[in-house]
Amino acid sequence: MSSAAEQEAVAERATPDTVMNGASRKVPRPRVWPGASTPLGARFRVGPDGVAGTNFALWAGGAESVELCLFDEAGRETRARLTELTHEIWHGFVPGIMPGQRYGYRVHGRWDPWTGGRWNPAKLLLDPYARAVDGEFSLPPEVYGHVRDWPQQQVADTVRDERDSAPHVPKGVVVHDDDDWADDRRPKTPWADSVIYELHVRGFTRLHPGIPEELRGTYAGLAHPAAVEHLVKLGVTAVELLPVHQFAHEDHLLRRGLKNYWGYNSIGYFAPHAAYASAGTTGGQVGEFKRMVRALHAAGIEVILDVVYNHTAEAGELGPTLSLKGIDNRGYYRVQADARRYADYTGCGNTLHVVQPHVLRLITDSLRYWVTEMGVDGFRFDLAAALARSMHDVDMLSPFLAVIAQDPVLRRVKLIAEPWDVGSGGYQVGAFPPLWTEWNDRYRDAVRDFWRHALPDVREMGYRLSGSSDLYAWGGRRPYASVNFVTAHDGFTLRDLVSYDRKHNEANGEGNRDGTNDNRSWNGGAEGETADERVLALRRRQLRNLLTTLLLSTGVPMLVAGDELGRTQGGNNNAYCQDNEISWVDWALLEEPGWRALFDLTSRLIALRHRHPVLRRRAFFSGRAHSADGLRDLAWFTERGTEMTEGDWYAPAATLGMYLSGRDIPGRDERGALITDDSFLAVLHAGDRPVNFVLPGAPWAERYEVVVDTSREEQAEAPGVTHPAGMPVTVPGRAVLLLRVVG
Repeated sequence: MSSAAEQEAVAERATPDTVMNGASRKVPRPRVWPGASTPLGARFRVGPDGVAGTNFALWAGGAESVELCLFDEAGRETRARLTELTHEIWHGFVPGIMPGQRYGYRVHGRWDPWTGGRWNPAKLLLDPYARAVDGEFSLPPEVYGHVRDWPQQQVADTVRDERDSAPHVPKGVVVHDDDDWADDRRPKTPWADSVIYELHVRGFTRLHPGIPEELRGTYAGLAHPAAVEHLVKLGVTAVELLPVHQFAHEDHLLRRGLKNYWGYNSIGYFAPHAAYASAGTTGGQVGEFKRMVRALHAAGIEVILDVVYNHTAEAGELGPTLSLKGIDNRGYYRVQADARRYADYTGCGNTLHVVQPHVLRLITDSLRYWVTEMGVDGFRFDLAAALARSMHDVDMLSPFLAVIAQDPVLRRVKLIAEPWDVGSGGYQVGAFPPLWTEWNDRYRDAVRDFWRHALPDVREMGYRLSGSSDLYAWGGRRPYASVNFVTAHDGFTLRDLVSYDRKHNEANGEGNRDGTNDNRSWNGGAEGETADERVLALRRRQLRNLLTTLLLSTGVPMLVAGDELGRTQGGNNNAYCQDNEISWVDWALLEEPGWRALFDLTSRLIALRHRHPVLRRRAFFSGRAHSADGLRDLAWFTERGTEMTEGDWYAPAATLGMYLSGRDIPGRDERGALITDDSFLAVLHAGDRPVNFVLPGAPWAERYEVVVDTSREEQAEAPGVTHPAGMPVTVPGRAVLLLRVVG
């Protein structure tokens, strides 16, 4: 039925009553039919007798009643009570409500903070299942369920605020989309072949000269050929987007004239963040996001979302009432024995109570929605240990992990855990079950420490280079369970890692107290920017060392947008509130020869990784000989050219040789043939003076060809120099030499 016909049918079949609104004006009262309790949220459809309208369904377990609030273009509100209640879900079908309609809820119940009840119908609440959100949260006193400025702050959260919040909060938007994704082709890149690129939709596109100005900072900007071209040239297989769920800004930032730039403050788990859309905020953001996904898929690039299901933007008992807190506070959040207080395993004021079935349903419904209706290929779960908690402790048999493991949609997509939270026992690196990969911070710390020559020996480095079998070789897990990274959005950029010994977060307005002090960085002899060419040359070499190490390591490498260009944040290691040039990618760096050379090296290393399966193994190394000549799949060498003994692993050292055999790669290709490849020797030398490294002779090789030498500034092409086995080769101070076996 066409839209015009639908509206005509509604006019004939649905005659509204009238009601007085807050401005004492007679307005039509929507007629509410019983509707259905599923699916949750607002779903436009054709109802009884062919009447078009929208079904509204809201879980509000402890509520006494629920009002649906509809808003016209002028912001005038019309209310309709939902009278149907099925399994704690309030629902109704409203004829004539079309896509683009703005709405919210007022939920009635007992105000009793001492037992966790914080119902306050004066507060307009965002539908947790809203698929589009119109407007921004500004957080004046009216949006707080309690009297925020009560003189006795220790009891302020117990005093109910009766002011109407509707003029100050965003509204949900009814969206209709019957897209079946028939023209989309998901890349479905195997984990072992993946190279992840963490980026911020706004920050990656905001300054790109090839993107039209009106599209910069948006989903459409990321879909633009100029943005996609960079990703393709670089060779990454997936983008990991910093949060794109609708989020709100914290009050303490707004008071300082700042905003939450990273977005780890979600309030709408089904809605693409409206500020990143060029197509408007009344539903256009949904289609724009989908077109972005299609464009990336067409280029062979997967889309992974960084998702924040551990907490919401409502903070603690002194936070605003925006959605879940006013729907059923105790039903959605973990509270302490004193139910006024929240159990905070996230450091953000609250923690979602994932053990509750309806909370688990909210999360899994959201995940499935983004896969099936928005086209995404996987998720990185912020503070995933908080989701894996049962009643208190982290439990790898928790309901959340169990549901994911058996879900026919979610178990097939990429699942990445940030395997820690801030609660007791929250550090869980290596503990997540099969199906999951993890951010491996032990890889990050070891590589940083090695290249600043701060490791007591090379044992840790050996594990990290070869896939972290000490962490992941159990339960059928594979080397790609480890997402290897040196930098992430949180912390120094790669350039700042080699330019600053200390954080410089003054612009955040928190007295430089925010952000970690454990940076494991080294400035090379001068703090921050310098004109000393000796220091600059050392820093550029260290950048090449770090990138080369990352892309030669077994596991899944993750780069951060702009690191391949030498992006700097001026030493700010916590730029979560810097929506400006501090955080945005500076594309002008590509025009500078030194930084262009870094990009060229990075793309060449990624291409090398794609060509050689020995660099992206699907199984752990055995370290055993599989042939009569004694050649093993992995061997470690000292600078003397001898295999490392147990004592060598414990001795202080700055040099490590890693031999990767291409003859013994487990598994078969798609046609069942054995996989073979070239063999490589990687020599990593973190000392400041050159070392003569003796190249291993028979049975390892007869000759070696230099493929990468990070002591060289320019290496758009492989150096191509060969060296005989058994002879020493000079490795300059602080350099990586990658050699291919040629005989």
